[in-house]
Amino acid sequence: METSHSFVAKSDGSAQADIFSGLTVALALVPEAVAFSFVAGVSPMIGLYGAFMMCLITAVLGGRPGMISGATGAMAVVMVNLVLEGNALGGVGSHAGLQYLFFTLLLVGIFQILAGVFRLGKFIRMVPRSVMMGFVNGLAIVIFLSQLKMFQAGGDWLQGQPLWTMAGLVALTMAILYVVPKVYSKAPGALVAIISVSLLVIFNQIDTQTVLSFIQANGGSGIKAGLPTFAIPTVPFTWETLVFVTPYALILAAIGLIESLMTLSLIDELTETRGSGNRECMAQGLANFTNGMFGGMGGCAMIGQSIINITSGGRGRLSGIVAAGALLFFILFSSQYIEQIPIAALVGVMFIVVIKTFAWSTFNIMNKIPKWDVLVIVLVTVLTVKYDLAVAVICGVIISALIFAWKNALRIRARKIVDEHGIKHYQIYGPLFFASTALFLSKFDVINDPDEVIIDFEESRIMDQSAIEAINKIAALYHRAGKSIHLWHLSKDCIRLIKRAEKICVVNVLADPDYFVGIDDYRQYRENLEFEAL
Repeated sequence: METSHSFVAKSDGSAQADIFSGLTVALALVPEAVAFSFVAGVSPMIGLYGAFMMCLITAVLGGRPGMISGATGAMAVVMVNLVLEGNALGGVGSHAGLQYLFFTLLLVGIFQILAGVFRLGKFIRMVPRSVMMGFVNGLAIVIFLSQLKMFQAGGDWLQGQPLWTMAGLVALTMAILYVVPKVYSKAPGALVAIISVSLLVIFNQIDTQTVLSFIQANGGSGIKAGLPTFAIPTVPFTWETLVFVTPYALILAAIGLIESLMTLSLIDELTETRGSGNRECMAQGLANFTNGMFGGMGGCAMIGQSIINITSGGRGRLSGIVAAGALLFFILFSSQYIEQIPIAALVGVMFIVVIKTFAWSTFNIMNKIPKWDVLVIVLVTVLTVKYDLAVAVICGVIISALIFAWKNALRIRARKIVDEHGIKHYQIYGPLFFASTALFLSKFDVINDPDEVIIDFEESRIMDQSAIEAINKIAALYHRAGKSIHLWHLSKDCIRLIKRAEKICVVNVLADPDYFVGIDDYRQYRENLEFEAL
């Protein structure tokens, strides 16, 4: 996948770069965590606590140094229904939904840890490049649309002077972020931009929306609070509770892992390094479990903050640790300063993230790649924007798999030759599997063929049980017609699975291939082999 590599400097990282990038990420995390808290229908502090714990634990234990995790919108849109239904159930006080959320996060953590233990993280490699391009494009659009909401007040779009002030500050932030690295490559451009615009607004008393006014406009009071405290979720420990929360836990665990592993793959691509998907699964699970025990809203990897981090020079675990530590420091000691940061400065940083995230090469390759890949890219992009990442990626993978199966099904072909002895040879080319069996069977003319037929599989490969059944079927058709059939160049596994193999399969120890055929009941197959060995 071609992405915006030119925006990401080739670097091995340094402690200084990690510290500066971590501070920048922490500043950007505040409004994001608060905004997603409101989406989920919980207090801003629950979102901030969740961002802190997700960021810290995954930075220390995760499989991708430099990747940032926190409270995310993809999971928040599922949490809001959980909280509402939990409140309706009641039975545990005035914050029933919140307690159900915390309990659900315990299950989310367990499911994600199990995914890591059973090494399911490797399945992210099955995601095609076209799906990845659709993923980054869709998320770039989602981030852009989420930032446009900052140009609203009370549900109405800003107009007049407030709009021009907001737009001017956003443009100034983007300009500073673009120019500073050009002047001094090691300078933390995003951090310099945020601080510069904040000082401009404060000292000139410019009337514009700040972090504090944003929180207050959405029903919050501020970000000052104490440390998160340990508490076991107070929900009824009954079968009904488990039935209620388990579907939500499975959905949240899936969304969290898909977004995290996709982000991990993207950061791998941008930095030309490789992270561990299975380790990341376990770290995400532990972080969500911890959130359930300490009152955070949970989350997963954040592509926006991760892009901010790597483009600011963050490469090591220290960047994520600094981001988490700085976020907690803001909450405990310096909330009054962070609350004065203009939203426009953070929006400007996120707009740069959008530019760097979107795979602009998509437009250049549209006429150079197969139309089916273009369809997948567009579909995944649209589904990511309209629904969520999990739905988009799953649909993209399924459609890509069907397209792959269809294309390979059409590759099966047969070359027909009648030798000097009157024996007809069918030389089969291409993979034989469930999708190509019908086309394979159509290649034979049982009625008009001579009395002796040879089917040569030297240039083919038998892939699954459907292929074996197709071979058995064509053999049965020739036998019913009273004709002899011989099968050449099949693997030992194929021969064991074909009916009457001893009469129709010609064994050539030197020339026959050796590969395993995927069948429906692998255990029974192995037992049969062991029985034959006896």
